[in-house]
Amino acid sequence: MIVFPNAKINIGLDILRKRPDGYHDLETVMIPAPWTDILEIVPGAGPEDTLACSGRSVACPPEKNLVMKAVKALRKIVDFPPVDIFLEKIIPDGAGLGGGSADAAFTISAINELFGLGLDKRNLAETASKVGADCPFFIYNEPALCTGTGTTITQFHIKLPHEAHIAIIKPDISVPTAQAYAGVTPCDNRAPLAGVLSEIPIEEWQGTVGNDFEASIFPIHPGIAEIKEELLRQGAIYAAMSGSGSAVYGIFLKDGLFKPLPGCNCYLYKKLEKV
Repeated sequence: MIVFPNAKINIGLDILRKRPDGYHDLETVMIPAPWTDILEIVPGAGPEDTLACSGRSVACPPEKNLVMKAVKALRKIVDFPPVDIFLEKIIPDGAGLGGGSADAAFTISAINELFGLGLDKRNLAETASKVGADCPFFIYNEPALCTGTGTTITQFHIKLPHEAHIAIIKPDISVPTAQAYAGVTPCDNRAPLAGVLSEIPIEEWQGTVGNDFEASIFPIHPGIAEIKEELLRQGAIYAAMSGSGSAVYGIFLKDGLFKPLPGCNCYLYKKLEKV
């Protein structure tokens, strides 16, 4: 079975409060983005699960890859034969695009289908939540309001024009998640994000709908801020950093406006489909 795990972007990301367990409560809307890996899962040739990776370098051994963690999480609730997994990495990692989380979630869904395990999406999402906070989103893989630590998923319709295109740029900069959270200032005294996105058109998002990580990340990595400004100069109706970075995206209402940025050889420009 071959599937194509896709990226995500965050439209708005409000860090509300730090929890007693050290994590943070947040509000964000995630939508699927058309940048995909290639994942093939077949019945195993031997007695053990295996993972072979190609494409972009993955800086971790197979046993620590989220794909293998997903297989182990699924085995805790249901039995199935060994699998051989082949992963072609195309989505940049360390970008705030959820590539690793998508690979894990698609692994869980694909194994469920491959072996007819009969688990519904609620069960799959609960299993995925044991692997990573973004993973449940990719089980449903549709625009959603994500709350709590990001694992509480509510379907949410985003009003974007049918002709909207997206540019996603991943600079040669890494932003460790721990660093991003260490610099953020939580604030729960603001209008709920879902209400803001429901009530105002995309033309008014810029300056109103923001990503709380930008305030602490941009001074440390001004190159990321420059990408955002360049996207707006090129005509993006809205631009923001995705997740904790370092990728930045811009939404364009007409095709052909975006021109590749000098020095950034890792980018995508496509029509937005799942909105």
